[in-house]
Amino acid sequence: MHAYKRRLKRYCIALISAALLCSAPSAVAAKAPYESYTYNYYEEAVPAPDAFLPDRSISGVDLGIGGFVSPQDIFVSSEGKIYIADTGNHRIVVLNEDWTVDRIFSNYSMDGTEQTFNMPSGITVNKAGDLYIADTENKRIVVLSPEGEWIKTIENPQSEVLGASFSFVPLKLAVDDAGRVFVTSRGAYEGILQFDESGEFIGYVGTIQVRRNFVDYLWRLIATDAQKNQMALYIPTEFSNIDMGEKGFVYATNIDPGSSTPIKRLNPSGEDVLKRYGYFDVKGDIRYRSMGVNGGPSKLVDIKYQGNGMYSVLDSLRGRIFTYDHEGNLLYIYGGIGTQVGTFSTPVAIEKLGNQHIVLDQGKETITLFSPTSYGSAINDAVTAHYNGDDEASVAKWREVLRLNANYDIAYIGIGKSLLYAKENKEAMEHFKLGMDRKNYSVAFKRYRKEVLQEHFGTILTIGTTTVIVFAGYRWSKSWRKRRKEQHEAGFY
Repeated sequence: MHAYKRRLKRYCIALISAALLCSAPSAVAAKAPYESYTYNYYEEAVPAPDAFLPDRSISGVDLGIGGFVSPQDIFVSSEGKIYIADTGNHRIVVLNEDWTVDRIFSNYSMDGTEQTFNMPSGITVNKAGDLYIADTENKRIVVLSPEGEWIKTIENPQSEVLGASFSFVPLKLAVDDAGRVFVTSRGAYEGILQFDESGEFIGYVGTIQVRRNFVDYLWRLIATDAQKNQMALYIPTEFSNIDMGEKGFVYATNIDPGSSTPIKRLNPSGEDVLKRYGYFDVKGDIRYRSMGVNGGPSKLVDIKYQGNGMYSVLDSLRGRIFTYDHEGNLLYIYGGIGTQVGTFSTPVAIEKLGNQHIVLDQGKETITLFSPTSYGSAINDAVTAHYNGDDEASVAKWREVLRLNANYDIAYIGIGKSLLYAKENKEAMEHFKLGMDRKNYSVAFKRYRKEVLQEHFGTILTIGTTTVIVFAGYRWSKSWRKRRKEQHEAGFY
């Protein structure tokens, strides 16, 4: 009953905090066209202040280049240039940081022959500014210089691993600092294709493991050969998108309704090393309708590494963006499906420009810019400070978050961890309790117990020794009186 009252109180405080924050003046927007929320320890969706608010929406017409047609990808380079795969128009549009048109690539010259793109659906740029374009329906990857001069083409990879029937249809791609190219290809269920800096295929990474459930296993035991042949093959799902993180780690998403791990962080060996230390699975929405419009688990179509261990994933089913920290804690959720600015029709890609998030919407054929609120900025700053080892700054920012949302469990946990590192174990216990972090609470409790024992060791030893002496004296006195009584009764006295 007490736990219920505490949860109800915190829920009400969160509602009031969210209302106050939404009603406060903002340089971005007065109110979001969607309801922001997060999940608590009990996997309940609870209201939360808006972490990001829509700034504006930009179309090809606004840029003076005609409307986009079914755009599929967007990328922001380290210099701040914005690259758009305008798929239906068979072109790559390059914008400056101030959203003016820099140039448009519709064709290029290769060995004296003019070439055109055919439904390009993926774009990335390396540190030198070279463009890597997934020229999907031409079944090749084209690499161009910043000026549009042809450098090389990657197509028709040959390997015994690929098989004779393999068809290379690149969809999305990423490039690391060593020049290796990671590619998702249509029908490539074995994993992400990897090419070296010269364009040679060197193998798959991140193969998705397929697990049968117990019912399927029993059915195959009793099924006839004909029934087994008619049964659906257990084929793993394809990766939907990829992004490069720090130190050669590849962040990837796949669309698998039955998977609890649709987000992966692949090390150079291809192993999934994503940390999942939060309350629940790292997979977007935890609670959702199973049937009906927008029913089912999140359909994650893109991922963006934000830096400092944070990454955001885009759910095309309900138009939401989920951001996590490096330990797998869900930080905030925003976005939705709709017609207003800030909502989407068919979102396909997410990127970062400075402190803004930008989302490409295939359905509306627009780009929407989102700017962080004071609440979102405080969360990002707190996570960044903790990731970089600045616990003092992290605690200050987490306390700022709690002033805006008293129901934010991760803030209590973040403060608790900083206090734990500072050996303030009792205070850490209190914050871990508020954050429902039982594991770290146990660690803080053991340390606090040890601390108390060490601090009062002399007193405890004195009391213990005195108790032993008194008890021993009492036992001796009792025994002595008993013997005297027995002797008296026996007539010795």
